[in-house]
Amino acid sequence: MMPVLPGVPARNDLELCNEPSWQIIMIGIFKLMRTTAFLVVLAVSLATTAVSMGIWAISLTAQVSTMTASAAAAAIANRKAIAAAVVRTKAKARLRRVMVALPIAGVAAAIAFERQDYLEWKQDNPVRDVEDYGCEVGTVSAEVIDDVLQELPEQVRPSRDWLLARLPGCEAVDEDLEAPES
Repeated sequence: MMPVLPGVPARNDLELCNEPSWQIIMIGIFKLMRTTAFLVVLAVSLATTAVSMGIWAISLTAQVSTMTASAAAAAIANRKAIAAAVVRTKAKARLRRVMVALPIAGVAAAIAFERQDYLEWKQDNPVRDVEDYGCEVGTVSAEVIDDVLQELPEQVRPSRDWLLARLPGCEAVDEDLEAPES
């Protein structure tokens, strides 16, 4: 038992244990602050993550819609360009058939078409001459002759061997070598 001081009422030990001291109160406050700080940090990090994921999703959605629109526009442009090229090629072929059907105009048209092809070839191959052009055309023609013959009606289809015999016979031309200077 504790000594009793004059003027101080006596208390028993159970009363002292039930009384909160400043240390117990401080420990409780620190635990509350630690829990509150953890919850605040957790809430802020979750909110930040949610906002950033939302922005990321909106950004990806915008990118997908932009790519879809550009792909659709490119497809439409390509379809129009291909259709225009097909129409143009068919018109050229039709014109060539009409011109070849007329005997005198057909010969003149064939000469004009061949001259145009030669001039285009000459721009790509300035150091080569007409003989090289003839050999190149003959080689390519020999490669595609079967396809061309299959497109002709059987009544007017010439023999494959007969056509190959009329193509110019050339030695292998090396395109990397320059033509000899005269």
